[in-house]
Amino acid sequence: MKILVIGGGGREHALVWKLAQSPRATQMWCAPGNAGIAGETVAANGSAVECVGIGAEDLPALLEFAREQQIDLTVVGPDNPLAMGIVDQFQAAGLRVWGPTQQAAQFESSKIFSQEFMDRNGVPTMKSASFTAAAEARAFAASLDGKCAVKADGLALGKGVLICNTPDEANAAIDQIMTDRAFGDAGSSVLIQELITGMEVSLHALCDGKTAKLFPSSQDHKRALDGDQGLNTGGMGTYSPVPFLSDEKLNEIANAVLEPWLAGCAAEGIDFRGMLYPGIMLTDDGLKVLEFNARFGDPETQVYLPRLENDLVDLFEASIDGTLDQHELRWSDQSAVCVVIASGGYPGSYEKGKVITGIADADALPGVKVFHAGTKLDDGNVVNAGGRVLGVTALGQGLQAARDLAYEAAAKIQFEGAFTRSDIAAKAL
Repeated sequence: MKILVIGGGGREHALVWKLAQSPRATQMWCAPGNAGIAGETVAANGSAVECVGIGAEDLPALLEFAREQQIDLTVVGPDNPLAMGIVDQFQAAGLRVWGPTQQAAQFESSKIFSQEFMDRNGVPTMKSASFTAAAEARAFAASLDGKCAVKADGLALGKGVLICNTPDEANAAIDQIMTDRAFGDAGSSVLIQELITGMEVSLHALCDGKTAKLFPSSQDHKRALDGDQGLNTGGMGTYSPVPFLSDEKLNEIANAVLEPWLAGCAAEGIDFRGMLYPGIMLTDDGLKVLEFNARFGDPETQVYLPRLENDLVDLFEASIDGTLDQHELRWSDQSAVCVVIASGGYPGSYEKGKVITGIADADALPGVKVFHAGTKLDDGNVVNAGGRVLGVTALGQGLQAARDLAYEAAAKIQFEGAFTRSDIAAKAL
């Protein structure tokens, strides 16, 4: 089977790494890929995974490449191509592709669509309202005493959410998104939600239009600095499973979210085939869905796929074909921890092109896999090319062992300006 993975981050490296282990894979490509993906090989025959210089949003070129190479399965990693309708275009060309259609991807590409769907269909969520005029948005924020989350409606690389605690902060956030257009056209309308407190967890469920197969629990660390300080990022690290969530409690949470969501999709004619990733807050008033994503989380993928014992090709095919009910997900009993190594200054501006050393030493530790996110090859050297550079993932018998190993491995990797959070998984221990 010829497989094409679209994207070039840590999530896509994890997808390539796992798909390449399938005995069904014979040739693999990734567009655009990164330095780590270029080092992967297909298990069945040892052939190298090839990185193709096509951007993830260059839909015409991706479609042409998939046709030319007669790709059997295309796997879409990032949110933007899904929002642009890549799945619809590939399907129209008679190609097999994994991921939600443009209509179904609205759960992520429009915060307002998602919130109104939850309100209509009884998915537990918080008080909210959407606005296209800044003055009305300010008035609603004031009614919440400024304690709110101000969200750009469209996609903003995981950074279009501003948390506010006072009216002044809320007004500044509304101006930043709607007037200054800090996130571009994503901020032409905003969603304002009441601010709630509690423990945040990530749910993932693989869907085939009628069945949703729940993944184990995981927890992301969104803020840039230790102690959940600093700016929001795409995620500075994660771990799985979450020890304070029993399987029973996880299923209870999932049923409260997935059952009304699936029923709502059926009632509204939304055929969702792909990965649903709800962000959930566990509050004193019960669980609330903060938002939906329509793809694998990053870095959650980097802790899920090392624990997954199924053939990922089989699962993606079942998701496309509507036969997930015939599969049971199987998971390692080991814990996984992923520590992200980021460029100095991230999520603000940062310098690129810094030579990275120690990756091979870290990778050589038993139980460790270094997933590349923002890297590229430059004159034979691996250099940083993005804000989140590497995801150092370790498996261990228990969370403490996995965490210790992940940090031991991360300490072997160096480049100018590199930083990590030192408290990934600490609150679970």
